[in-house]
Amino acid sequence: MKKTASIKSWLPLARRAATAGELPTGVAFRPEWIDFERGIRVGNLEPHERVTQIFKYHLEQRHGQPFTCDRWGRGVFWQWICWVPRKNRDAKPVSHDVNWSCAKFFISVHQDARVFKAGAQVERGPAEGPEEFPGCVLKRDWDWHRLVAGLRAGSELERELLRLIRKDGFIAQIGDWERMQVFDAQTFRSVAQLRDALKKVGRRDWVGFQVYYPFPEKEVRGMTGYELVQAVAAVFDETTPVMNIVMQVPLRVGG
Repeated sequence: MKKTASIKSWLPLARRAATAGELPTGVAFRPEWIDFERGIRVGNLEPHERVTQIFKYHLEQRHGQPFTCDRWGRGVFWQWICWVPRKNRDAKPVSHDVNWSCAKFFISVHQDARVFKAGAQVERGPAEGPEEFPGCVLKRDWDWHRLVAGLRAGSELERELLRLIRKDGFIAQIGDWERMQVFDAQTFRSVAQLRDALKKVGRRDWVGFQVYYPFPEKEVRGMTGYELVQAVAAVFDETTPVMNIVMQVPLRVGG
């Protein structure tokens, strides 16, 4: 089955009319705001048109709890945006004030490959100092530790990743952000590969893990804005089990 077909099969059968007023439901979103030259447009838009508010609204409605939005980028276009579950972050005894410590949903634009990504991310700051930014050095309460603990044969995490990557066309990547190893349906066999990849990172490296669905530019351009919003929302639903495995406070539908 083609990726487009599998993603669009998750879309609702009926389209909701734009009856929600100024709520950020995604009805007002336009696919051209995913710009493969400059990034994700967030500036010079009304609040209900901004992707930051659209997915914050969706996730809070879906899970019945607040989310914090973070990003990498500046100006009108950003390259990476994430949404952090607040209950999970607030429960951390040491790192309750830093988003690095938490698993998160994310979207980003890979400009070289012209791919729009949506999925889940867990990261690890340097395991030892110096501390370049406040709170960035790995602490004992980070979600990263649960991710690493789950990288074992037969684990629940392995089962979820096999489902996403081998069956649903997701991609996983792990390692130093500058030299990440990438695994797809043809190359992913077990979480042992992810564990082995981590052996190559240094204690002062910034390290990350992502599992995401790749939307090629052609696929993005073939959707309406609302279809794209719903497809990304479906991706977030599909990656929620991975989030729940690694988070201190799991997400539940309706909170």
